[in-house]
Amino acid sequence: MSVEIPQSMDDVVMQVAQRKLHGETVTEDEVIKNAVRDILQAFFDEALEGHYDDVKWAGDDLEVTDIMGKVVGKVVPKGKDFIADFRANADDLLLRFEDKATKIVGGR
Repeated sequence: MSVEIPQSMDDVVMQVAQRKLHGETVTEDEVIKNAVRDILQAFFDEALEGHYDDVKWAGDDLEVTDIMGKVVGKVVPKGKDFIADFRANADDLLLRFEDKATKIVGGR
């Protein structure tokens, strides 16, 4: 996974501070929301050995489409939303994403 993708709240806080140094105004929630999608995308890219599926937001859920644009899976938050899940336990969220990506890829 890319070192630019925050994988913990410490990483989020650091990225917010770094971006503010460069003149960007960004909130922790914005960084987390982008990180959540990017983390799941990275798991799919790894499982498929390339970028064949796309992960995008569908409301509060994440939807996975294949190279033909067909929806092949959906990932839903455990709690209120993915931001809350990340804040509560980022490691657990990463493990759930890895498991879900494996199941969706393996189910085809």
